[in-house]
Amino acid sequence: PERSCVACRTPRPKRELVRVVRTPLGQVVIDATGRMPGRGAYLCRDAACWDLAGRKRALERALKTPIPTDLVETLAAGPAAFATIEATTRVIGAQTGSPDANPDLNEGGAHGQE
Repeated sequence: PERSCVACRTPRPKRELVRVVRTPLGQVVIDATGRMPGRGAYLCRDAACWDLAGRKRALERALKTPIPTDLVETLAAGPAAFATIEATTRVIGAQTGSPDANPDLNEGGAHGQE
């Protein structure tokens, strides 16, 4: 499936983008697994898009909520900050036996279909 970056509006395969989600509880977080429930918005893994999204307030519009200061700082740090979050999520998932620890198992929808 393809999604569009909220900053540059370029459509790309979902796996090439970073998902930011507003959870049902109202928290706004980077979704390293791509599977968290809630309203999602996508960004390219390009520092220029992260900067543009911050300047245009694209995430605020897409998620229909203010973006917390700590997430704004993470966005300012660029995609390198996401790589750290993603690696931490995989380590925690591996320790708990979560299937999200192995991204190859996360392909497709119900019954492994895409």
